[in-house]
Amino acid sequence: MNLQSTDFELFGLPTQFAQTPSLLQERWKALQAQAHPDNFAAQGSAAQRLAMQWSVRINEAYQRLKTPLQRAAYLCELHGEPIQAHSNTAMAPEFLMQQIEWREALDEAATEPALDALAASVDLAQSTLLARCAELLDTQGDYAAAVPVVRSLLFIDKFRHDLDVRFDALR
Repeated sequence: MNLQSTDFELFGLPTQFAQTPSLLQERWKALQAQAHPDNFAAQGSAAQRLAMQWSVRINEAYQRLKTPLQRAAYLCELHGEPIQAHSNTAMAPEFLMQQIEWREALDEAATEPALDALAASVDLAQSTLLARCAELLDTQGDYAAAVPVVRSLLFIDKFRHDLDVRFDALR
């Protein structure tokens, strides 16, 4: 294993957006079993420290690869198109209007059915954008075009959290 390998190389997976969750989890477990520090107890503290570094590296890679949004952002970055979510918040005007509508609907939603309807709208938009992301990344290889889609998905992810908090407050 090489600490400088990409997450995909580390896990022996193709460098693409589409991944099989069960295979990813299987590879993670196998790598963790291989790098577990207890396996190196007889080799001394230096070997155990290196195994611990490997364990951390494997866990970080797994966290990036198992979540479609993080995987998409990572693919863009690997191909020279960083998301820059904190410094570049530019979005399509249509999506900005959608955000405003969702925020207003969230502010006005006073019942669980109203929140359910909003959640359905958000989930549909998320599914549509994830499909677009897969097309741009895996089919077209257009990482620059995927960047604004990923940024939109980041907003949806945050909004979905806010929506879940609101659901919890009503229950």
